[in-house]
Formats: sequence, structure tokens, C-alpha cells
Amino acid sequence: PDEGVAAIGSGGPYAQAAAMALLRHSQLGARQICEEALLIAGKICIYTNDQLSIEDL
Repeated sequence: PDEGVAAIGSGGPYAQAAAMALLRHSQLGARQICEEALLIAGKICIYTNDQLSIEDL
């Protein structure tokens, strides 16, 4: 993936954009970036919500 960030599903482009910005401009860890990006996507996209299910690999 470009810039080390990938996203899929409804709201994916919004989450990807937010994650890329957080990755560039913060000291957050991967999980925290993921959570914040998904929450931001949930506020922008009407097909995305804030009920998160995240798996760490």
C-alpha cells in the first residue's frame, strides 16, 4: 500500500486519508492511528459508524 496505509470497505478512503495524516503528524501507535482514522471516517461517511472491531496482527 502507498505510504504504509491500506483501507477497505465503506468509508475506506476517508479512513485512509485520516490515517495517512495521523501517521505523518503524530507519535501515535498503529492501533491508535487505526482507531482515530475509523472514528473520523465514521463522522464523515454516512455508511460508516463508530462501532469498531480491530484485530492486531
